[in-house]
Amino acid sequence: MDNSSKIRLWKVLSWNVRGLNSEKKWDAIRDKIVESGCDIVCLQETKRETFDLQFLRKFCPKSFDAFEFLPSVGASGGVITIWKSHLFDGSLIFSNDYGISVEFTSKHNAIEWVLTNIYAPCTSAGKVHFLNWFKEIQMPPEILWMILGDFNLLRSPEVRNCPDGDVNEMLHFNESISALDLIEIPLKGKRFTWSNKQHPPLLERLDWFFTSSSWTSIFPSTSASTLNMETSDHVPWLVFIATDIPKGAVFIFENYLMEHENFLEVVHHRWSIPTHQTDMAKRLTAKFKNLRRVIKS
Repeated sequence: MDNSSKIRLWKVLSWNVRGLNSEKKWDAIRDKIVESGCDIVCLQETKRETFDLQFLRKFCPKSFDAFEFLPSVGASGGVITIWKSHLFDGSLIFSNDYGISVEFTSKHNAIEWVLTNIYAPCTSAGKVHFLNWFKEIQMPPEILWMILGDFNLLRSPEVRNCPDGDVNEMLHFNESISALDLIEIPLKGKRFTWSNKQHPPLLERLDWFFTSSSWTSIFPSTSASTLNMETSDHVPWLVFIATDIPKGAVFIFENYLMEHENFLEVVHHRWSIPTHQTDMAKRLTAKFKNLRRVIKS
């Protein structure tokens, strides 16, 4: 990460690793983490029910010392998001069968943002249930949000190397993306992110990464590129987040703000938004953060 005051840069590595059950996998993941120089790691299909720091040491450098995870169901599914605690504070704000959302605060500039790590079902029925949930996500538009992972879905026939593909699934997926007002991060490098490793191979783009509209104004230089495939049928990829916009001044509440004619209405509306926190202290903190965001704007 670049810690300069004018340019802020960090990287997120995302990869469906198809299990964390062998030394060969551990070595390959560690090599990709070191090679990429990433600061956050998002893994999908871990096929593991529990994690602790001792197990993380098998495939992560010591600087990666904080994490949140969704356990697998037996040997199926599972995701984990791992980060460097000296660069970010992170807390889990949402978890369900399809992924986890972590709210980060970047320690070098105090910017708050949300990262959602997704592993979607591969069955037709499972995809329908996932998209029905996905389309209805309630994320305030001013939140800086990145959502990425293995969606197990195509956006168009062009992201498949042979004819076929469920057009209705594609339409449903694109409708959901549009409903959430998400912006796709362009992928540089390989056109496809998954292979069935047969001869001839079936190749598809199943891994996607999106941001909220508000993200692009703060991090206009966000991009993504593929890395070489190893030990998995999915390609690992790296998201670069950067901005050269100067850091704004620290927010200070001024009494004159209360004189605005819509002040009470705005405060009441923002305070009533659910935070998905069960701990009362965290819930109160989240509500104050929501208030701060809307008052600053």
